Amino acid sequence: MGDIVVEHSGTPHYEALNLQNVTTCENDADLVQSFSGGYLPEDSTHEEKSTCTEALDRGYLEYGCSHYRRRCRIIAPCCNEMFDCRHCHNEYKNNINVDQKLRHEIPRHKVERVICSLCDTEQEVRQVCINCGVCMGRYFCETCKLFDDDISKRQYHCNGCGICRIGGMENFFHCPKCRCCYSVLLRNSHPCVEGAMHHDCPVCFEYLFESINDVTVMPCGHTIHKNCLKEMQEHYQYACPLCSKSVCDMSKVWEKFDMEIAATPMPEPYQDKKVWILCNDCGITSEVQFHFVAQKCPCCKSYNTRQIRGR
Repeated sequence: MGDIVVEHSGTPHYEALNLQNVTTCENDADLVQSFSGGYLPEDSTHEEKSTCTEALDRGYLEYGCSHYRRRCRIIAPCCNEMFDCRHCHNEYKNNINVDQKLRHEIPRHKVERVICSLCDTEQEVRQVCINCGVCMGRYFCETCKLFDDDISKRQYHCNGCGICRIGGMENFFHCPKCRCCYSVLLRNSHPCVEGAMHHDCPVCFEYLFESINDVTVMPCGHTIHKNCLKEMQEHYQYACPLCSKSVCDMSKVWEKFDMEIAATPMPEPYQDKKVWILCNDCGITSEVQFHFVAQKCPCCKSYNTRQIRGR
C-alpha cells in the first residue's frame, strides 16, 4: 500500500522559482531566479541588488490563507469575486448555506486576474507585481495559476495530470494508465487501474483527483483517502469497498480462523455438506467443506470468500 501526496495545483526543483514545465513572463522569471539565487548581474551595484531583493521579498510568508502562503488574491472568472485562493472559493461557494443551484467550483485554469496583497493592484496573472515589484509567490505555475511562498512543499507541475503536486518531482512518477502520480517506490509494483484517481473516494465520496487530503493506493490498485482507510480499519473493515480484496496482510487473522474452525466441529447433518465459493482475494472459484464460521480458499488460503451456491 503506497501513499500519494496530492496538492492539486503546480512543481519541479523547488530551489528555483522558475521551475521547469512552468512558464512565466520572461522578465519575471529572470528577476525571481536572480533573487532566488541571491545574485544579480555582476555589473549591478550593491544598492541595486539590495533594492531588488527587498522589493521581491516584502511580505514574504505574511499573507495568504489556510491553504497557501502567497502575496496575491485571485478574481474568480466564474462569479467575478475576489478570494485568497481557489480552495477558499470552493469552500465558500459550496457551503451548505448556499442555494444548491448557485453552488459551483472555480475553473482553476481560467483564472486571468489577480490582485497584489501589498498594493491592491489588479493585473493579469504573473509572478511579479507590475506596480510594486513584489514577488507574489516564490513558486508560480502559469498553467495552474498557482502562487505559493511556502516552497518547502516541493511543488512541481505534472504535465500528465495537468495539475501541480507536492513532494518533489524526483519522488514521483506519472502512470499513463492510472492517469495519476505515484511514489517511485511503486513504479514496478503497483497494479494499474484505469483512471485510478479519477473517481470518488468509496467512503466519503469526495472526488479524489481534486482532493486536498492525502490519498493512498490499496494492494488491489484502487485509491482511497488515507484517513478513510484508517477509519475503516478502526471499524474492523479490511476489504476494499470496490472489489472486496483484502487491503492489508491478513495472514495472522486467517490463522485465528483456522484455530476457531478446528475448535468448532460441525453438527453431523452438516459434516459432508459442500458449497461453492468465490475468493475475493485471488478470484478462484472452488468447492469446499461448509462451515458456519467461514469458508477457506484452497488456493490462496484466504477466508475472504463468499458462497456462490450450494452443492
